[in-house]
Formats: sequence, C-alpha cells, structure tokens
Amino acid sequence: MMLITETNLISPDDFYEALIDTHRDLSNEQSQELNAALILLLANHLGDMDVLREALRQARASVVPPA
Repeated sequence: MMLITETNLISPDDFYEALIDTHRDLSNEQSQELNAALILLLANHLGDMDVLREALRQARASVVPPA
C-alpha cells in the first residue's frame, strides 16, 4: 500500500473542526499528549510499517527539508 497524499477525506473541514474541538481547553502538554495518542491509534489502525515510515519521512520533510 502506498501513502495517499491527495485529499482523501469526504469532508476535510469537518475533520479539521473535530480535531480543533478535541484540543479545546487543553493545556499545551495535554494537546501534545493527545496528538501522540492519536498518532499511535491511527498508526496501529494502519498497521503497515512501510506506509508509516513514508508518512514519518514526509511529515519530517514538511518541517525540516532534507539536506
């Protein structure tokens, strides 16, 4: 399975709103913990290590461009 990078959500705005609502009224530390828990839950759901490695690579490259 390849990593899907095109929009694949039926309603991306609804997901974004739900994500923001989930973080509402949390401290920065709680938000970071929530993000970590969400990442681990979704990674477990995917279960494909090659896809997860590619997602990690692309996420990192979006913050720190490769040398």
